[in-house]
Amino acid sequence: MLPKTKVDERYTSFLLFSCQQQWKRIGLKRRAGVCVPLFSLYSRNSIGIGDLLDIKLLADWCDKTGMSMVQLLPMNDVGFDFRPYDAQSTFALDPMYLTLGDLAGIATKTFRREIETLRSKFPQGGSRMNYGVKRAKLDLLWRIFRSSHRKVPLAFEQFIESNQFWLRDYALFKVIKENHAWKSWEEWEQPLKRREENAMQSVEWVSQERIQFHQWLQWQLFEQFKTVKEYAAKKKILLMGDLPFLVSRDSADVWAQQEYFKLDSASGAPPDLYVANGQRWGMPPYHWENIARHGYDYLVEKLKYAESFYDIFRIDHIIGVFRLWTIALSEPAEKGGLNGCFDPADEALWEDHGRRLLSTMVENTRMLICGEDLGAVPACSYKVLKEFGIPGMDVQRWNRDWGSSYDFKPADNYRENSIAVISTHDMSLLSAWWEHEAGTVDEAFFQRACQDRGIPFNAVKEELFDLPKSRYGRLRWKKDIRNTRILADTLQRSGQEIQELISSYESSYDEREKFWRHIGLAGDPEEKSSPEFIRKALKKISGTASIFSIQLLQDWLSLGELMKENPWEFRVNFPGTMNDKNWSVVMPVSLEEMQTLSINKEIKRINHETNRI
Repeated sequence: MLPKTKVDERYTSFLLFSCQQQWKRIGLKRRAGVCVPLFSLYSRNSIGIGDLLDIKLLADWCDKTGMSMVQLLPMNDVGFDFRPYDAQSTFALDPMYLTLGDLAGIATKTFRREIETLRSKFPQGGSRMNYGVKRAKLDLLWRIFRSSHRKVPLAFEQFIESNQFWLRDYALFKVIKENHAWKSWEEWEQPLKRREENAMQSVEWVSQERIQFHQWLQWQLFEQFKTVKEYAAKKKILLMGDLPFLVSRDSADVWAQQEYFKLDSASGAPPDLYVANGQRWGMPPYHWENIARHGYDYLVEKLKYAESFYDIFRIDHIIGVFRLWTIALSEPAEKGGLNGCFDPADEALWEDHGRRLLSTMVENTRMLICGEDLGAVPACSYKVLKEFGIPGMDVQRWNRDWGSSYDFKPADNYRENSIAVISTHDMSLLSAWWEHEAGTVDEAFFQRACQDRGIPFNAVKEELFDLPKSRYGRLRWKKDIRNTRILADTLQRSGQEIQELISSYESSYDEREKFWRHIGLAGDPEEKSSPEFIRKALKKISGTASIFSIQLLQDWLSLGELMKENPWEFRVNFPGTMNDKNWSVVMPVSLEEMQTLSINKEIKRINHETNRI
């Protein structure tokens, strides 16, 4: 544990950074927190999905366990695709999160029977989200709206007036999509696609009630979220929002501001050791030159609105403010992110580009900015984030002495200005990583590397890897592949020819032994995770120099073996894949049950012993 005086001295330097006002506002305290997607939670009052007022119960749990931060994964309207980082708006919240029993200006007792019928149709719990609840909730909300909208509250009118920048366009977008069987705006007829004013006015005239409905939904979300923020503030708990850096190609933002996006390209990520073909996300890159000509209004307005709900916000893929991996739309989709390039292409421009965007953000919000600076990170990112006082992310399993000893870094070698995490939503839980990924290499990466060198992959696969312990596309090294000479002899290539494979071996062969010792366990590593293993890893990450330690709710709950059936199934998202397991996981216990878990005292003890609140 770091002495409090030493910790405080380290953090006082944050008051010299560009974000000094934001740091003064939230305080220079070592904080612990929890990260979770709201759809994964449920309470006895929920209807098939966690709703906004459920966040109050999560805040209560944080208060019991010695935490002061709640990080919510994106809450933006995803339409009916349910991919939070590919949202239909970076402003609008998703109406599926509305608490039906607490709508502003509505006597919901009139609809009590319908609400209970919906609750019985979409019960709480289960292993996976039934997203059919969204359409059902919207149908009921439409009936509730129609019964009451003739009396427009003054607060609703003020909300519309205050959000002119995005609200009209968003409501129009939603209505036109409804009228066009949910087709992409790029398939609409030209007058609507080009946003000709006569066409817009015609839609407003014909669909006035439906447009007002979508605006009303956003007002209701605004009112409920405000009460949640006020409740959390009374508990001295900070809310962190997760603002996607990019937005769906088929979104109100892109349709309304087409000149702000490069529509001939798709964003993604270059190939790496974890995703051999890279990634092609599909969202269009920003046309920053055009946005700059309008004083970065799009960026400023997004922050202004998010500030209504959050004390802190995390920029997903913050390295994208420096440069973004882009793929031409003409590239075959099956090639993923293989044949892309960075935008800007000139590396000499990256630092100034990022500095300019981050300066605009810092100058236009009271929220503290945090960033997900993971993946292939340019050197200028670390420099600029430190200069601004923007916390990045240090991931326990990746924070290692790469290229040398490959040891896991000591607790005091974490960046002070960072969020220390065990896992992220795009990663396996700690227990799943330990059981299926630690000490392994990616099979697709290894196969491609062999094929590129004329090595028969299937022939060497059984010689090198312990196949009974290899699952989910990960290959576990055999214990008798004790050094790189044995590896080179098996592959029948010189060390120079297989340097990429040697690097992969050196970083993974004894990874399990290194991590076992890193968290303070003796003897040989056990094959399965255990509560003691989880506790040691949690205490280790909490004891780092990072000012924030925020862990996935699943990793916290693993202390009580609540994920023991198959921890692999509790992962939130598998990047680069499209399947029904993504963005659908549900917690194994309700929010009410969480209040009385036996592990709560242990969590609080970990936070107390590592000087966190």
